[in-house]
Amino acid sequence: MLTKRIIPCLDVKDGRVVKGTRFADLRDAGDPVELATRYDRDGADELVFLDITASAEKRRTVVELAARVADVLFIPFTVGGGIGSADLAGEILRVGADKVAVNSAAVRDPAIIGEIARRYGSQATVLSIDARHVADHWEVVIDGGRMPTGRDAVAWATDGVARGAGEILLNSIDRDGTKLGFDLAFTDAVARAVAVPVIASGGAASAADFVDLFARTQADAGLAASIFHYGELTVGSVKDALMAAGIPVRPRERAFA
Repeated sequence: MLTKRIIPCLDVKDGRVVKGTRFADLRDAGDPVELATRYDRDGADELVFLDITASAEKRRTVVELAARVADVLFIPFTVGGGIGSADLAGEILRVGADKVAVNSAAVRDPAIIGEIARRYGSQATVLSIDARHVADHWEVVIDGGRMPTGRDAVAWATDGVARGAGEILLNSIDRDGTKLGFDLAFTDAVARAVAVPVIASGGAASAADFVDLFARTQADAGLAASIFHYGELTVGSVKDALMAAGIPVRPRERAFA
């Protein structure tokens, strides 16, 4: 059985890690390189860096940050935010990132998914989906949660995989920063619909939330931010709880292997 992954997420704005609730009320959480080093040491399986304002401000993703992070990390990391072309994706990958995540730009021009996958491989192509629950489905929203699209999130995930995405990162805006637990229904609906790994994000508050995620859905990874940034929970404590529940994870002492 494949091991489940624990992934800290670092939302970056103006070179600093920030965290808020439902993509608003942002507060500083520290230096991204310092936090990355700490999570690497603590046994995180991967890291995700998202420039949360890049799409709205039409700003380049922080290529320089990716290069700085690559100098200190021994674990894989993904960079997303404002990636509007395969050329920019390639630049980020060349400075050391293992994957790139496309979000708003892919909704506007779905062909970018296939172009990145064709040039750099599906394993380096992540489709990041921000969504909120509307009536009887989950609706894709873009530009940091500010613009609804009318697009069904499960159908969009399926389409993205067909176009070449090798992984799906689900961001539940309804749960983001609320500490109400992962949106299990949303996560499982997408995980059952696609044949690639699915990362669940939004709402984690305790190790028990990660246990529920993996026991009750087909998610491959759980992602969280504030609970790790502010020391409310450690990657190690989450892995201990998962192992106690019989859920396979990579041991902390082997995190650098």
